[in-house]
Amino acid sequence: MKYVLMFTSNPELDAAVPEERSQADMERMYEWFTTNDARIVDGGAALHGADTATTVRADRGAPVVIDGPFSEAKEVIGGFSIIDVPDLDAAIALARTWPSLDLPGNAVEIRAMYDDEELFGQ
Repeated sequence: MKYVLMFTSNPELDAAVPEERSQADMERMYEWFTTNDARIVDGGAALHGADTATTVRADRGAPVVIDGPFSEAKEVIGGFSIIDVPDLDAAIALARTWPSLDLPGNAVEIRAMYDDEELFGQ
């Protein structure tokens, strides 16, 4: 089953992390991707900060374009990856090994993906 892992953090808490620690965490994340390569379908991507976001959202009539992310949450999505594992338990087990979970405010959101057959009956 395919899942999207969305790696989230709190920018205010991230700003308090010393540069040396941030660099060490990036190296640990690279190792994580290397170690789990067989389960990663798409390496995904790291994302620029939420301050670079633009959102197109529904309004009464034509869609409206706004600066920034649509959600009002304190945490932001810093990156994502697509994995293929047997079930949710396996996805949770993998997410628990994400290196930066030892920093306050960080999380991994797991979402199951639809496959074409589920959506289109093919």
